[in-house]
Amino acid sequence: MKSGFVSLVGRPNVGKSTLLNSFLGSKVSIVSDKPQTTRNKIVGIYTEEKGQIIFLDNPGIHKPLHTLNKKMMEEVYSALEECDIILFLIDITKKWGKGDEFSLELLKKYKKPKFLLINKIDLVKKSKALPIIEKFKDMNIFDEIIPISALTRANFDILNQKIFEYLPEGELLYPEDSVTVVRRKFLISEIIREKILNMTKDEIPYSVAVLVDKVERRENGVLYIYAEIFVEKDSQKAILIGKKGQMISRIGKSARKELEFLTNTKIFLELVVKVKEKWRDSPGIISQLNKQIGED
Repeated sequence: MKSGFVSLVGRPNVGKSTLLNSFLGSKVSIVSDKPQTTRNKIVGIYTEEKGQIIFLDNPGIHKPLHTLNKKMMEEVYSALEECDIILFLIDITKKWGKGDEFSLELLKKYKKPKFLLINKIDLVKKSKALPIIEKFKDMNIFDEIIPISALTRANFDILNQKIFEYLPEGELLYPEDSVTVVRRKFLISEIIREKILNMTKDEIPYSVAVLVDKVERRENGVLYIYAEIFVEKDSQKAILIGKKGQMISRIGKSARKELEFLTNTKIFLELVVKVKEKWRDSPGIISQLNKQIGED
């Protein structure tokens, strides 16, 4: 029996959350094409006869500019310290850049098994992938180099096999039926934020946060959820609310639909947009947001 922690790291938007959800066959991490979608370390748990893999899905590696971003990178450093294996994802459809070099230099500091996962292999010809694989082999940084597709699960069987080869011997760390340790309030806030990211333009994603203030079961059986959406400018609030409230209505409807599917419960979702200037540099607000990770 084997068990251990496996960190998913890489630049923003290389497919870490998609890989996690695909591997588990269950959605535990939100997905968007916007940078820095993942802001907190998300735990995903995979169990089979060979043992248990505890995945740590991390924020994308970047140079932090705000208090929020510094907290995000602290999550990455913590995951790299505590894990048994590092999975470093790159997107083969994107050019290698300074962000990749920054990430690579960070990984060199950690003396533990490292896998390079070359994602979106289904979107390129084999002739393009082979030189990239050879380039990384020559670096002598990675113990394994595996081309994958997080979306189609290509080569997931090889990835599974290799992870268990490198994991230490150990008993299960979580019950067999566990998929994540994400708390209810945090999951609700993340689903709402995902809908905002997917429905709004570039001005909004970096500046939005969702705080779930209340989750109550009413006498009629309906689950009442009250959530506050923080932005930094009045113009962003106007975008989120939309003309005659159409945008916030669309966001609420989409989030409620997914939450009802996940909980199999009728939900009344109330969303309120508030302007909190420079909230990304406010320790108080960031503390509130982090607190809900541990709350039901």
